[in-house]
Amino acid sequence: MRISGRDGGWDRVRADLEEHAVAVLHARLADWRPDGVGGPRLRALLGRDWDRYLELAHPHVRMRFAASRALLKYAAAVALRVPPHTVELGYGLTGRPCLRGCDAVDISLSHTEDLLLVGLSTRGLIGVDAERADRPLYTRGLHRNVCTPHETAALEQLPHHRRGAELVRLWTLKEAYSKAIGQGLRLRFTEFGFGGGDGPEPVRVLTPEGAPGTGDEWQFRTFSVDGERVDGEYVDGGYVVSVAASDAGFGGTRDTAARTLLDPLVIEAVTEALGDDAEPEGEGEGEDEAGAGGQGDLLGW
Repeated sequence: MRISGRDGGWDRVRADLEEHAVAVLHARLADWRPDGVGGPRLRALLGRDWDRYLELAHPHVRMRFAASRALLKYAAAVALRVPPHTVELGYGLTGRPCLRGCDAVDISLSHTEDLLLVGLSTRGLIGVDAERADRPLYTRGLHRNVCTPHETAALEQLPHHRRGAELVRLWTLKEAYSKAIGQGLRLRFTEFGFGGGDGPEPVRVLTPEGAPGTGDEWQFRTFSVDGERVDGEYVDGGYVVSVAASDAGFGGTRDTAARTLLDPLVIEAVTEALGDDAEPEGEGEGEDEAGAGGQGDLLGW
């Protein structure tokens, strides 16, 4: 789904999480461009990412960094039902983002040119990736460094005009899957492949020789954003978006509100340690006022 700005579409994101345990949203960079380069609201929103933001020298790279983190925090705030500036991001060894203090909601982030992409899941791991539909991967011979022997053979059986679109699809699937499992570029793309996706056959991870590599616990989807795919070929430009999502086998967490996820005994111990004067910020305010999409000042820059 597309999120056109800070004030729209969040009810649908929450509904997707409650019904499907997965939500994927995309936005345009222009809709999430920060108003100021170093304003106090932007600093509060970025939190621990503020220093990293300041280290980026190129203005466009800095703007895209801020916009993508803002979108990710707003989306996570919807799931946790907290103000976006209270969401803190952490990063693994490969740069994979996570929500600090909350492992019930898995997140993934991707951006390319002016497209921002965020994935949320409450049932397992998730990875998302986006690429220009017309990126000339095949004509540059990159398939030799991307495809397994099984994929290369399947690619060469396609009409020449369809090979570029298929390679972009495979590229985004591999990026999404490697992000989901936290490997990033550490996992060489020639060490695993993909098959299926034609007709009713689901997409599956395959070994380099074409044998099954995963089971039903993983699901994969590929979509066209601002474009169209006709006869296996992407037309009218746009982007190719792929999603990899796993099912941990415990079902989705329907109530992901931060207050629900906190252990009452831990809260009691912390409150006792802070003393009687300690009162949670925003105590007495309605949930709608504390959540994304509920008020103006907390959602501003």
